[in-house]
Parts: sequence; structure tokens; C-alpha cells
Amino acid sequence: MNPAYQGAPGHAAPVQAPGYGEPAQQPGAPVPTAEPIVESPARRKLAGVRAEVAKSVVGQEAAVTGLVIALLCRGHVLLEGVPGVAKTLLTRTLGAALDLEMKRVQFTPDLMPGDITGSLIYDARTAEFSFREGPVFTNLMLADEINRTPPKTQASLLEAMEERQVTVDGDPRPLPDPFVVIATQNPVEYEGTYPLPEAQLDRFLLKLILPLPGRSEEIEIINRHAHAFDPRDLKAAGVTEVADADDLEAARAEVAKVQVGPEVLAYIVDICRATRTSPSLSLGVSPRGATALLATSRAWAWLSGRTFVTPDDVKSLVHPTLRHRVQLRAEAELEGVSAETVLDGILGSVPVPR
Repeated sequence: MNPAYQGAPGHAAPVQAPGYGEPAQQPGAPVPTAEPIVESPARRKLAGVRAEVAKSVVGQEAAVTGLVIALLCRGHVLLEGVPGVAKTLLTRTLGAALDLEMKRVQFTPDLMPGDITGSLIYDARTAEFSFREGPVFTNLMLADEINRTPPKTQASLLEAMEERQVTVDGDPRPLPDPFVVIATQNPVEYEGTYPLPEAQLDRFLLKLILPLPGRSEEIEIINRHAHAFDPRDLKAAGVTEVADADDLEAARAEVAKVQVGPEVLAYIVDICRATRTSPSLSLGVSPRGATALLATSRAWAWLSGRTFVTPDDVKSLVHPTLRHRVQLRAEAELEGVSAETVLDGILGSVPVPR
């Protein structure tokens, strides 16, 4: 926790920025300001979600914050990490802490588009076709190992993620609100997988990296299991619903009121434009990526208890918001360059507004 906020009576601690690695040491992490923390019932409820998730998941605070930001921005999240770092458990616990409907789909090579969106079923009794909804008709959809299903099935999510609707037999069918896709994939075991195309990656608001836990965190994980913790029984772990759709809607309304100065807007644009001219990148950030960075920076400022966005808010969200929207040149990959290092270089070269 930031020491600047520890003594603030009656206020929930600011959440952790969903950057790469340890956010406390991350360049561009939000710095304390003299401005008072703005509290609200909706913010307390969303902060309570993090406390509920911590009952089941040790560490990964940055990923939890990223998921909350996605809910506030009506965005989707791609979780990436090696097997066993609690990607699925994190999503299930988030669903248990919110009074929202959640469905899980295990993506496999034989999964068909209709298995996701739903399909028309012939009813012999009425001699008519009726629509049977697929698992996409929910509030939180966990798409587990999304890169293990063919592109045809992956594409069935494109309309749902962007338009919040599914078209079957020419009829558009709206999805519930909120609707968030939380997809997982492993950075290993690429055999038999289908990498997500750039068009679909761009539909994800955030790409969150779940690192392996530190030594103390891993000891805590083992200690919980030694004391009969069962990840399949979240109620036994004490996870309860602390927020609902109304709280989320109230929070979104407050986020929409967060002020963004013209110099900060220009800073966001300059960062995104710099990716398009980087010699290490063959594909830079589109205007959709710039609007995504604006939205996530706004949500992070609100979660931090402020009514305005600072350049440090933008810096904190650059990596999770943009890392999956850029594409490296082949020669840069051969030289060991990564999207993270390119974004670090851009942050170091673009002038920060004062």
C-alpha cells in the first residue's frame, strides 16, 4: 500500500495499477498528490471486490485491478500466464464476489461457433425453429484457453465483443449488460494452438500478464492448502457477493465524470502515434487503442480516488492496454526486442506534460 494513503481515515486504500511486474517499482506508477481522496459508496464496493478475491487468490493484485478496470470500462481482458498461476481461479473468484451471472467455456479444437453463440433448434412439437442461447449470453464469460480453438470459432466472438450482440439467422440478439469476456491463454505449449489474429486482439481492452508468485506468496499458497483450502469451494473460503450490477453502473457513471485535460489527451495521442513510427514495430496502435488508453487511465484515476487524470495514470496503463496492440518486426524479434521494451522506450522519449 502506498504510505501516503495509510493514514487516511475512513477511506479504502487505492488499488494497485495493473502494470507489468511489481507495480510499486514500476516506472510511471501513480505518485501521491496533495489532493484529497474522493470517496463514494460505489468505490467502496469495488474496493471490496479486491478484498474478496484475496480470500482465494494470493498475490496477483495487479491482475485483479485490471479486471475491475475492465468492468468499469465495459472492456474485455486477455489473461496470460503459465499453467498453475490461478488464471481460472481468479476469474471464478471475481464472479463469486459480484452478483453477476458467469459462464465458463473450455475452448477446444472441436468447438463450433454455435456452441458459443447459440443456434436454432427445430421443435418437432410446434414444427418451428426456436433459438437456444449459447454461453455468450451472460455477464462474465470465461473463455478458457481461447487459443486452442480454430479461427472460425474464435471469430464467433468478434461481434459479441464489439457490438454486444449476436446475429443468428439475420436477427440481432442483444447480450446482457454488463457483458465482459475474460479469456485465458498460456505462453507455452503452442503446439496445436491457433494464435489470436490482430483484429481479435484489438478487441481486448487489456492484456494482463500473471507472473509466478514470489517466495513469500508461494509459502502462503501452500499454507492455505495445508489448512484444507479447496479452490473448487469458494464459499468455504469465505468469498461472498459484495457488489452487483447497480453498483457497477453507479461506478461507471462516476468514472465518466473524471476530467481529462487537453495536455493529457495530447500525451495519450503522442504515445500511440510514436508506436506507428517505431523502427522495431511493423504494426502500431490504432485510434481504438488510444481511446482504450484514455478509458483505462480514467478508471484508474477514479479507483485511486481522484477526479482527474494525470500523466502518471497514463504511464501506469500503457503496458497492459497497448502491449497486445503492437506487432514486432521479425528482425527486432531476432534481436531479442520485446513489446515491453519498445513501450518503455516510447515512454522515455515522449515528452511528459507538466
